[in-house]
Amino acid sequence: MNFKKRKPATRKTRILISVWFLCAGLVVSAQSESKRTALFNLENKLAIQGFDPVSYFKQNKAVKGKKDMAVSHQGVTYYFSSAANKEAFLKTPAAYEPQYGGWCAYAMGYSGEKVEINPETFKIVEGKLYLFYNAFFNNTLKSWNKEEAGLKKKADANWKKILN
Repeated sequence: MNFKKRKPATRKTRILISVWFLCAGLVVSAQSESKRTALFNLENKLAIQGFDPVSYFKQNKAVKGKKDMAVSHQGVTYYFSSAANKEAFLKTPAAYEPQYGGWCAYAMGYSGEKVEINPETFKIVEGKLYLFYNAFFNNTLKSWNKEEAGLKKKADANWKKILN
């Protein structure tokens, strides 16, 4: 076999290749961020109707966040009620984000639909935040509690289909 000895890449070539990979990464990141915001239950890119996601875990209640304590994470904006909650979120955002993009967990399990929620109707299950529809004498958290294991399994599968 005849192998030709390659010339080492010039500095200019290495820089151009690096810039290309950087731009390609930014395009992929922007696409995944816009897909994420399209899938999440958001109003003007705001998650959980402005409620502090950390308060559900730390205070076991829904606490309204403050606009001046906002954080944007992968295109989704969250409000926080305290600097400590904001810092906790910044350390591990995935630990505090609601399941199923903030849509009603019961509806996701029952029919695979994206249904609005009442941010004050929630449940923490195995360290994850689940939100529920609760209006017009229909509190879906009560129905979820009756069939949680089966509904959670179906909701996980339905959300996976939505993501793909």
